[in-house]
Amino acid sequence: MSTHHIPQQALTRGSDALVELPVTVWPTAQQAPRTQRGTRYIAESTAHPAKMLPAIVRHAIDTFTAPGDLVLDPMCGVGTTLVEAVHKGRDALGIEYENRWANVTEANLTLAALQEATGQGEVHVGDARQVLPDLADRHAGRVGLLMTSPPYGASVHGQVHAPGHRPVRKHDNRYGRDRANLAHRSLPMLLRGFTDILRRALPLLRPGGVVAITTRPFRVDGRLIDFPSLTLDAAINAGLDPVQRCVGLLAGLRDGKLVPRSSFFQLDYVRKLRDRGVPAWVIAHEDILVLRVGLGSGTRSVVERPTVT
Repeated sequence: MSTHHIPQQALTRGSDALVELPVTVWPTAQQAPRTQRGTRYIAESTAHPAKMLPAIVRHAIDTFTAPGDLVLDPMCGVGTTLVEAVHKGRDALGIEYENRWANVTEANLTLAALQEATGQGEVHVGDARQVLPDLADRHAGRVGLLMTSPPYGASVHGQVHAPGHRPVRKHDNRYGRDRANLAHRSLPMLLRGFTDILRRALPLLRPGGVVAITTRPFRVDGRLIDFPSLTLDAAINAGLDPVQRCVGLLAGLRDGKLVPRSSFFQLDYVRKLRDRGVPAWVIAHEDILVLRVGLGSGTRSVVERPTVT
């Protein structure tokens, strides 16, 4: 495929000055999500309300790690980061707050072993803010890549059920009912909790270790929330140095044009906003925020060239 240079730069505010971050577009939706997961995940994995795209994880692992490295996801859901890591010969640690999804992660790791994945993975159940200090005692300075995604709220993507001519219903669109789960907290509390998780993960990261966070904007009552920028601020407040802000496409690329892969509910929501006169568009990308620990003068060594490949 041809290469297209992206001239623009993403800007974010550091402690006292604007920091220029080079932009790279990752074409990570060339296949539909179900095709990306293929036979690597048990059927119940699809029930999680906010799954990470496997292609995004694979690209990050290929770009930022080498075989034998240790990969961490402190909010691992059904274990996408862990599964893709062990299939690529990396070892993986995961933490998941809800027992249901931790059990799914365990099953997915067992399946990976049966499929002869060469890496080793393990998942721990609990609040990452409490589990991470214990993991730091065993794995201090070993993690080469932390890859994760914060929740966007209690109700997110979900599945569609449309029996005949009955009204379309959404299911598997909510996290559990535990109010301590960050998904159920207000946006400021969610961001504070996420900052704390990243801060407590720092002792596990090796010098110069990479943190890659996938996050996307969302709408509340029609108002677009720039959650990626808020997430980036949280990561900087945790003590990480920003390196790059990438675009992970949620649409395919065919002959230079985008091929939408939007869900029914995304399309329905945008149509209703437009009926109200709100000039809304379907969200077609995720931000991948790339940061590092202890950069100093070596900031740019991790940056991909700002291109689409």
